[in-house]
Amino acid sequence: MNAPQTATNVADAEMLMQSTLEAQRSDYISEGSVSAATRRDRLQRGIDVCVKYQDKMIDALNTDFSCRPREVTLLTDVAASITPMKHCMKRLEKWMRPEKRPTMFPLNLLGGRSSIEYQPLGVVGVISPWNFPVNLTFGPLAGILAAGNRAMIKPSEFTPATSEVMAEMVAEAWDEKEVAIFTGGPEVGQAFSGLPFDHMIFTGATSIARHIMAAAARNLVPVTLELGGKSPVIISRDVDLKMAAQRIMLGKTLNAGQICLAPDYLMVPEERLSEVVETLKAVTEEMYPKLLDNPEYTSIVNERHFQRLNSYLADAAERGVTATPINPANEDFSTQNGTFKIPPTLVVNPPEGSKVMEEEIFGPLLPIRTYKEFSETIDYVNAHPRPLGAYYFGKNKDEEEAVLKRTTSGGVTVNDVIMHIMQEELPFGGVGPSGMGSYHGHDGFKTFSHAKSVYRQSRFNIGKLGGMLPPYNSATEKTIKMQVKN
Repeated sequence: MNAPQTATNVADAEMLMQSTLEAQRSDYISEGSVSAATRRDRLQRGIDVCVKYQDKMIDALNTDFSCRPREVTLLTDVAASITPMKHCMKRLEKWMRPEKRPTMFPLNLLGGRSSIEYQPLGVVGVISPWNFPVNLTFGPLAGILAAGNRAMIKPSEFTPATSEVMAEMVAEAWDEKEVAIFTGGPEVGQAFSGLPFDHMIFTGATSIARHIMAAAARNLVPVTLELGGKSPVIISRDVDLKMAAQRIMLGKTLNAGQICLAPDYLMVPEERLSEVVETLKAVTEEMYPKLLDNPEYTSIVNERHFQRLNSYLADAAERGVTATPINPANEDFSTQNGTFKIPPTLVVNPPEGSKVMEEEIFGPLLPIRTYKEFSETIDYVNAHPRPLGAYYFGKNKDEEEAVLKRTTSGGVTVNDVIMHIMQEELPFGGVGPSGMGSYHGHDGFKTFSHAKSVYRQSRFNIGKLGGMLPPYNSATEKTIKMQVKN
């Protein structure tokens, strides 16, 4: 429906983005009220291109990662983009209805009525990351379009082939006054984040989020930040260990751990450490009998992140910590044919200050710490920045309650990892360093809407009845006395 937005340099890109923003905002204002039918149509077009372009997305992501399983792309990028759009389509008319609110006494008795009406914000900027580039573009887009907005997108430069496919998809599905996409490097991203959007959502690293928020602040643009952090996994003494290990290692090896919600470190009872390590190794070997030439095991996205992860292992080694790679076929990872694979690697009891315990890992490395008393796990989590996710495995309801009530994280999954993100009616977002605001489902619709307060006054002259019109009189005193009392 429109040509992909391209520019030869940053200055041209900035002018093009600014003119597109102005065109979208002008068209949004001209449109007036955005009907449910229009919103459904825009969402359906998004679904249609995701279905049509699925093979191109598979090829592009495999190119960008040098090895990205077809099944992973279909599950986590294609299906995970279609699902939220379908979810919004089915429910948006209900979400669009005015929400009745109680009216204060005595105005409620006199016919006054209060409500909330949700209206679009206008133009929303979307800055999406490289790990699940399609899903983390089209997922937020579901709520943005359901709420009746227009959107401008800046995808990651780390997955250029996928960004180009998404540019084709956007150009085919929507007019540029509805949705537009801008590819390019960090300079384009910097200019994009400084535009005067009506709202902006950024998914990525906390360090970059600080710059995004500072740029948005210059125009007082409200932001939703989906970041990350070190999501802990707490294993109870009464756990079904094989079940827990399978689910933990699925979450840790999916996309080679390049997931904002991936389990970042384990906390296990000290007397079960050896058993935990052996079980983690066994279930991983069942999933991946070999790794290097296995098309089902994802590569690290690029050399930069490959070197970053290896520097964490080198730091652990310098501190005397033994890292245990899970390498069932004893393959040589020092020589790879165009990939950047790292085997799932267990790092047992790394000291405080080590990089694997200080930095968000975003890869297949898994530190394991031990505890004697369960309370140590709560104290440890609370002594560190609030994570995006927290996970508890066990049957002890007191321990589960302690994790839920005494720690703070963006979300929690009990007896699994990551799965709370798949529930469309649970808000997804972080807290503190792991993010700000949330989206998904109805909460996403509300995030990308303005909740306008509306009060409809009764036919009675309330000002006169309540003595609020000068000259003040006995009715004034009665009103004051009614309100100013214990």
